[in-house]
Amino acid sequence: MKRIFLVAFSIITLSSMGQELNFNKWSLDIGAGVHDIAHSLSPGYTIDRPSLWQANIGVRKMFNENFGLRLGFGMNKIEGNATSQPFEATFTRFSLEGVMNAGNFLNFQNWTKRLNLLLHSGVGFGSIDNAIPFNATADTNWHFMLGFTPQYRLSDRLSLFFDYSILFNYFQNRTFNNQNVSGFRHVNSTIFNTSLGVSFAIGKYKRHADFWREKTDSNVAGELNDIKMRLEKAEDKITVLENTKPIVSKEVIVKELDKRYVKKDELTLKQGEVITASNVDFIKELLNRGYVNVYFDTNKTDVQKGSMGAINYLKQFMLDNPSRTAVLVGYADETGDADRNQSLSEKRAKKVFDILVAAGISANRLTYSGGGVDASVTEGARQLARKVRFLIN
Repeated sequence: MKRIFLVAFSIITLSSMGQELNFNKWSLDIGAGVHDIAHSLSPGYTIDRPSLWQANIGVRKMFNENFGLRLGFGMNKIEGNATSQPFEATFTRFSLEGVMNAGNFLNFQNWTKRLNLLLHSGVGFGSIDNAIPFNATADTNWHFMLGFTPQYRLSDRLSLFFDYSILFNYFQNRTFNNQNVSGFRHVNSTIFNTSLGVSFAIGKYKRHADFWREKTDSNVAGELNDIKMRLEKAEDKITVLENTKPIVSKEVIVKELDKRYVKKDELTLKQGEVITASNVDFIKELLNRGYVNVYFDTNKTDVQKGSMGAINYLKQFMLDNPSRTAVLVGYADETGDADRNQSLSEKRAKKVFDILVAAGISANRLTYSGGGVDASVTEGARQLARKVRFLIN
């Protein structure tokens, strides 16, 4: 339990020190899409539902991660369809809206890092210009609008959005097809805009306010609980390993040597993968008992290519254990006279000695000698007699 609380305390401290307190507050929103209208069309005038097109652009500033303001400009092109009497109008508008980051209040941070939701509402001023059936002076009006904007973060600077907004126009003097309505002083109309667009974050910080999430107590509690569970599982595994007697086979030995020594320059040891004192004694015994030897061709002192790995075994072992020393003993087969075989065996040991020194092993840690003839093998196995073996001290 002490370890759990120590790790938990460290994480809380590091999180509070490294927590990002600043975010980008400005953004540019650009969108376009379709629209529909309700009311404000005379009999005989109809439009496609939905109709193309409408576009909008806005500059938004978030005062904090929850609330902000947006200044927007938009344009709708409204025209009759194939069954309608001809008309064409352009509705342009300016609006000022308050923006609420609903994703923060709905705790989106508990389940996503890329999705968010904004709500917006405000008022604006608009103008309707008719080109068909005839040009007329602009019909100005005021409007109230509201909407919601789901977002998807592509990067720290760029996000996609879908927006659905409703505009309620007031004090409109004519219909969209440019006709006055008798008996009414003003015409009220409703426009439904559906847009797809992109938001560009502006500022020097990494993250925009839309996706900046402050850690809450529930976040920290969840992280601590996860850490506690992982520590408990690790302690269970350690207990099992401590109570398990290792089973070692020759196949396992060879694979372990290949991993630690032959391919050590090619691989990075995983964290926690260390050579313990018991492993050192075990590998020392393997080398001393002749599991790993360097072999030569008949009457040659050049190491066979296939035996370079054996030299690398010893090199890595000596590098990992700087207090150890080694004796290199060379051998020859039974062919040839005794004096020549003694000289050949010593030259073979000297060859391995030179390679190890060139590889970075101090000459003071190595000695070599000739063992003469290895008579332990028969004529059919003389290849195994032409060797250098290792003795680790």
